[in-house]
Amino acid sequence: MDNARPPWARRPGAAGERWAAGPGPGGRAGGRLPWRSTLAVTVLVTVGSNAAAHNPHGRVPLDPLGHALLLVGALLLLFRHRFPRATASAVAICCAAYFAAGYPYGPIFVTLALGAYAAIVAGHRVVAWCAVGGVWLVHLLVAHWLYRWLPPHIGPAPWAQELVVAAWVVAVLAASELARVRREQLARARAERAAAERRRADEERLRIARELHDVLAHSISVINVQAGVGLALLDSDPEQARTALTTIKSASKEALGEVRQVLDTLRTPGDAPRAPAPGLDRLPELTEQAGGAGLAVDVTTEGARVALPPGTDLAAFRIVQEALTNIVRHSGSRTARVRLRYAPGALEIRVDDDGPATAGGTEPAGGGNGLAGMRERAAALGGSVEAGPRPDGGFRVRAHIPLAARARTATEEES
Repeated sequence: MDNARPPWARRPGAAGERWAAGPGPGGRAGGRLPWRSTLAVTVLVTVGSNAAAHNPHGRVPLDPLGHALLLVGALLLLFRHRFPRATASAVAICCAAYFAAGYPYGPIFVTLALGAYAAIVAGHRVVAWCAVGGVWLVHLLVAHWLYRWLPPHIGPAPWAQELVVAAWVVAVLAASELARVRREQLARARAERAAAERRRADEERLRIARELHDVLAHSISVINVQAGVGLALLDSDPEQARTALTTIKSASKEALGEVRQVLDTLRTPGDAPRAPAPGLDRLPELTEQAGGAGLAVDVTTEGARVALPPGTDLAAFRIVQEALTNIVRHSGSRTARVRLRYAPGALEIRVDDDGPATAGGTEPAGGGNGLAGMRERAAALGGSVEAGPRPDGGFRVRAHIPLAARARTATEEES
């Protein structure tokens, strides 16, 4: 797939070809050879230089050596993306030899410009600057000091001409540097978008993992407790065993429904959920399930209750659910107290049990996926969760969820 290629390898070249401008292992880059653009440059340089030879202005007429230098310098551009440093250096040597031999000026400057451009864009700036600067230095030496010994043996060139050449050199290098900076910016933007996509995918996987853990841990804990009750009372109290089995059926049905809803979001990630996400309005159902597992839950509410955004409502429900699940699984207490306090700009949740921890079932404060999931849910909303033993015995879970940034968190969990 094209998207799997590095960012610098997904760019169209001249005349529609695809090539890679970035360096790969060993300083090379992959992709097709730019034969179309190279052929166009070769034709331009050859035709243009022959046209200049008809009006040489005292320069040496083109001979087989001159044609060879033109042809070799142009054809070297075929490898400018795979070997940018070597190409820039070789093209510069051809241009320097052409000028030193006294051949007519012409579009041979185009080959030097393209070679330097490819090297700068690939990141080899020093090589490109040295190549262009070397050709310019050779031109200065030949035009003002070595002209006595080299053809066409005419006087020194006017310095105004050197100003034109200098301006041309600066323009070529500046354009190449701008192209390099622009390409680096595009590559950086693509890398940032890819990183953001990976981050969103990781966050979505984490969200789904939390949902599945909370749903399954709670329901399976209830099923496990009721299955133990049913087995213990199957012979002595069949009616109570029947009640336990009914609770198991109800809990498993609810778990299947919630798991199906989570899996539906995986199959159709862009669709709205078919059923509303659970919230604090379902606390009575939660306490009833906990009662079926033998845990009496006392719920108190303080402050004026306000409508919560869906993400905050879901997080609050899951935190209470996980706290009660931990009590069922890890505590010998048969009572639990849930306090919801609607403070200005925040929702505070506190879940207490009187312990003691059951043998072999203790879970250290801060350990396990359940407590980690509660902390992640609260942190995603800018809040926090504290969990640990109480000084007078038992265990306490305390959560603080801010409500000020509703606009940001209203759909964060369910988007």
